[in-house]
Amino acid sequence: MSPVAATAQPANARVRNERHEQEPGLRTTAAPALRLDANLSILFSDRPILERPALAVAAGFDAVEMWWPFDLSVPSAGEVDRLVTSVADEGLSLVLLNLDGGRAGVGEHGLLTAPEQRARFRDNVDVAVEIAGRLGGRVIKALYGNVSPDIPEAKRHETALENLAYAVPQAAAVGACVVLEPLNPFDFPRYGLRTIENAIALSDRARAEAGVVVEVLFDIYNVQRTQGDLIRRIEMHAHRFGHVQIADVPGRLRPGTGEIAFERVLGALDHAGYRGFVGLEYRPSPDPEDTFAWLSGWPGRR
Repeated sequence: MSPVAATAQPANARVRNERHEQEPGLRTTAAPALRLDANLSILFSDRPILERPALAVAAGFDAVEMWWPFDLSVPSAGEVDRLVTSVADEGLSLVLLNLDGGRAGVGEHGLLTAPEQRARFRDNVDVAVEIAGRLGGRVIKALYGNVSPDIPEAKRHETALENLAYAVPQAAAVGACVVLEPLNPFDFPRYGLRTIENAIALSDRARAEAGVVVEVLFDIYNVQRTQGDLIRRIEMHAHRFGHVQIADVPGRLRPGTGEIAFERVLGALDHAGYRGFVGLEYRPSPDPEDTFAWLSGWPGRR
């Protein structure tokens, strides 16, 4: 892991806008271009899911994302309606929704590559697409899954391509894309997609062999923990990003608490032409007032 901050220039050597003296807001030339959304699943995890959209609005957000919010892959129609209402009534747009990750207690962390879960995966896609369609969702994330020694890699990839061939057209019908996300081996030791290049390679196979376009999710926390060299990877791959998420390293807390020089990293995203949302997927601070303090003065927030 290569600490980005070790080579960062002092903030006052790079910042060129009128907000450069503000604290504790993030000092970056990227601020006017990048749009933020709040991850309801991690930022407000101490409250019931249906209360969290109102908390996001109170914190100044007009867009949100979330992990799969139900216990089952196919929840009841009433559960779906209540979730959709809780978001829509606050005037929020849904940027990203994870597909069901499965049952962590039995070793699941995604259903994309599980041959025995094809029907479950596709039924879950149908519900996720319905929710995205009702809330203007832009991105649906398919978790690759944990590696099982009983399933050969070729079979995993074959299953992934078959499932993506189903999911991508369904998502496109409501104006959404499907993304793949690599996860770091420290927090997710059995997860089968490790690097951003692994995700791009699978995306390329999906295009070549299944005829569908799959984008990748660039999670700054996961990429830094696994690979580092964030700015070079942004410069190389930003045109493949369907979504970006952020948290600092170590600790997965807010930007400014760890080793990542976010003013440089977000500036690189802007310079590379990324115009999607940046999801705040970090743990809340022990002091609630500190969780969003770094965003003071960020343009576009309520």
